[in-house]
Parts: sequence; structure tokens; C-alpha cells
Amino acid sequence: MNWLGFALASAFFAGLTAILGKLGVEGMNSNLATLIRTVVVLLVSAGIVTLRNQWQLPQHIAAKPFTFLILSGIATGLSWLCYYRALQLAPASWVAPIDKLSVVVAIILGVLILGEPISMKLIIGSLLIISGVLVLAL
Repeated sequence: MNWLGFALASAFFAGLTAILGKLGVEGMNSNLATLIRTVVVLLVSAGIVTLRNQWQLPQHIAAKPFTFLILSGIATGLSWLCYYRALQLAPASWVAPIDKLSVVVAIILGVLILGEPISMKLIIGSLLIISGVLVLAL
């Protein structure tokens, strides 16, 4: 499967996550729900790495990529904690679209931090995402 197939699968599972997460936080502390979800993600990831025999670490692990993976994990955890709390407080059909503003945040950070090229297509797409979120949120 190429990058587009994985990206579409990611979108599908992210959408499914909103619905299953909303059902899962009913009557439960959202932080505990996030912990349970995180443990499941850890077990599934470990299972995939084991099945594919991919436990071999590179000879030299550079500090920079390792540091960024740790920071990414922290950002993911904080995102999940906020997401589950939002799902506990509002309908999934409100929370999920606002969560997708992460696409616009990633575009902006990609341009500012990674030096990715900006284009009219990128600007128009970002504005359309923001417009869609506003239509759904208001």
C-alpha cells in the first residue's frame, strides 16, 4: 500500500476513533479512558512489531530523532487527553471536526518549522477546512 492508502486508512480509523471513544467515555473519567486507549495502542503496536520481526534498533540512535519522537509522544498524549475530555462534554459530531483543525495547524507548522513550500492550493485548502469547521461548529 502506498502513502495515500495509509492516509485514507488513517482517516477512516480516526473517524471510527471518535465514535468508539465517545461510547467509551460514557460514565468514565476521561483521563482513565485515555490511559486504557494508550495501553491498547501500545499492545497493538508491539504486536505488529513482533509479527513483522521489527524489534531491531539501528546501530546508532541519534539523539535528535529520538528526542523528537519523545516530544511527539507527549504531544499525542496531551492531544488524546483533551480529545477524550471534549468527547465527554460534547457530541462527537462537534468534537471531531474541530479536532481536524489539526490539519491546518500541521500545514502552518510544516511551512514555518520544516520550510515546506506554500502554494495557493495549500492556502485555499486550509481556508476550506477552516470554513467547514466553522459551518459545523456554529
